[in-house]
Amino acid sequence: MSRLEVGSTAPAFTLENQDGKKVSRKDFAGRRFVIYFYPADDTPGCTKEACQFNEGLTRFRQLAVNVLGVSPDGAAKHVAFRAKYALTFDLLSDPDRSVMESYGAFGEKMMYGKKVTGVIRSTFVIGPTGRIEHAWYGVRADGHVAKVLSVLGA
Repeated sequence: MSRLEVGSTAPAFTLENQDGKKVSRKDFAGRRFVIYFYPADDTPGCTKEACQFNEGLTRFRQLAVNVLGVSPDGAAKHVAFRAKYALTFDLLSDPDRSVMESYGAFGEKMMYGKKVTGVIRSTFVIGPTGRIEHAWYGVRADGHVAKVLSVLGA
C-alpha cells in the first residue's frame, strides 16, 4: 500500500452513489472537495464519522466544499444508512476496493493488536486542480471532522 502525499495528483475515480448515479473526480474540476473512506455503513465508528460530517455540512457548503463518503457497501446499504441517520451527502460504492487501493485506503492495518487486511479509515481534501491538499490515514472517527474543517479555515 502506498500512501498519497500532499501535492500529488488525486487518483481518478468513477463510482456509483446511493442512487446508482456515476460520480467522478472530474465532476469536481475547479472545486475543492473532501473524500473519505470508511469500512462499513451503520457500524459505531463509521456512524459517528458520517453523522459528524453531516453535522458539518453547513460549514462545508459555506466553504463551497463537497463531501463524499466511500465504502465497499452497495447502494441498498447506503440508502438505508442515509435514511436512518438523515445523511444528506453522497455515499459511493467501491465493492472491489480498487479506488480505496489507489488512495492507499485499503491494505494491512492493526486491529485489536492483530494485523488484518481491510479498509483504512482515511480522508483527503482534493483541491480545485485535482491535487491532494491534505491527507489523513488511520483516522480516529470521533472529532476528525473538526480537524478537516480547521484545515479548510472554518
